[in-house]
Amino acid sequence: MSFPHLDSAGRAHMVDVTAKTPTVRTATARGFVRCSADVIAALRDGTAPKGDVLAVARIAGIQAAKSTATLLPLAHVIGVHRASVELDITDEGVEIEATVGTADRTGVEMEAITSVSVAALAVVDMIKGLDRAVVIENVRIVAKSGGRSGDWVRTGEEERA
Repeated sequence: MSFPHLDSAGRAHMVDVTAKTPTVRTATARGFVRCSADVIAALRDGTAPKGDVLAVARIAGIQAAKSTATLLPLAHVIGVHRASVELDITDEGVEIEATVGTADRTGVEMEAITSVSVAALAVVDMIKGLDRAVVIENVRIVAKSGGRSGDWVRTGEEERA
């Protein structure tokens, strides 16, 4: 098996995508922040001490999608042309879904998963005073489209409208 991020001597390098033609690509990631019933109540009532948790997390996730190449050393700098972050309060915590789109030479899977991860971190930061046992769970890519490998959907995932 060969690894594209390793050169012939086994050293890490950035894959050269300069000859690739830009195409429309999207990726969707999901994750979950598990928290206490007290936090759920505060989120639903809008009484979290640090303010609007979901709004801060949404903006953090969007900014993270645009900043992925500064966080991951071998990720390409790409134009993020779409970034949406949805957060839903459930009885167990906060579900997070991010969709990122581009018209570029490489995919946006890392941007989508970074978006969900940072949105989850923002939720934790905003509620950690209420629940020190909060947990980030199950961050994963659930779908991608475009590029050489085409479309892919994780089996068992429900699609959100």
